Amino acid sequence: MSKGPVLFDLEGDAKAPSPTDVPPVPDAAPVAAPEGRAMHTIATLAARRPSRLSRLFWGLLLSLLGAVVSISAWDFVTSLLAQNPVLGYAVTGLIIAFAAVCLALVLRELAAFARLARIDRLHRRAETALATSDLGEARGVLRDLDRLYAGREDVRWGRDRVQSLEADQMDAAGLLGLAETEILNPLDLAAAREIEAAARQVAMVTAVVPLAFADVIAALTANLRMIRRIAEIYGGRSGTLGSWRLARAVMTHLVATGAVAIGDDLVGAVAGGGVLSKLSRRFGEGIVNGALTARVGVAAMEVCRPLPFSVAKRPSVTRLVQRALTGLFSKG
Repeated sequence: MSKGPVLFDLEGDAKAPSPTDVPPVPDAAPVAAPEGRAMHTIATLAARRPSRLSRLFWGLLLSLLGAVVSISAWDFVTSLLAQNPVLGYAVTGLIIAFAAVCLALVLRELAAFARLARIDRLHRRAETALATSDLGEARGVLRDLDRLYAGREDVRWGRDRVQSLEADQMDAAGLLGLAETEILNPLDLAAAREIEAAARQVAMVTAVVPLAFADVIAALTANLRMIRRIAEIYGGRSGTLGSWRLARAVMTHLVATGAVAIGDDLVGAVAGGGVLSKLSRRFGEGIVNGALTARVGVAAMEVCRPLPFSVAKRPSVTRLVQRALTGLFSKG
């Protein structure tokens, strides 16, 4: 047996294969860019208006369940009173206490709706005063703003400062700008911190938790908490139903204005030029979801703020996300 190389003679004029004859390697399919699936899902679901048929269905269902529960409770209490009066009266007291708590919750929700409506009316009046340069209307807005924040220690210094400088302002823009600078500036800073915390939480959970729908649940929870806290900072004090209504209004505004779609310029500014191509898709989704959460927060500031942004600058989403994600992702 030969131990050397084995040579094969090609028959005829057959040409030996060349590396140039090898077909080219097909290009790999491009990796889809992160799109913030969790935030897009939340925005779409929150902005969707239920149909009249579905509202009628849920209204009739709740009415029917309420009637069944009320009748069952009445029959239970009357039969218990007939069998054991002492136990029957005790259960009756529990039911009355439960009804009183439910009534208190309803009144609190109504008060929250009324307070949010009050801030919304104040915002519209301020916009009208700025558009028409109506100094009298601006002074009325300032008086209502002072009553809105009466008793709050965090803006007491600003309110006193506005009262001392109010007489020097001779136009609506200057007067409302003074209120923005002295009263709303610390509230804007507090709202910005809430936005940064929510964006950081959403980005981190999206990046490190691989469970299905975990990013959607985390984003929904963080955004609802952020919107509620922003409303409380500006004096809204929204309840449970008020928070849902406010969140729906914010998401509807974002979808209508197209602000849910995030651009490459924002992602590049946040992540630091081309870093998404070096990171995994989960990290890219975390950055995009965090940026969209910041956009939701800025929209919530615009909705909950009693005065529109005029002298004060609207917070930059890019700067908010940069501060929120500092240290979470490497910039390469």
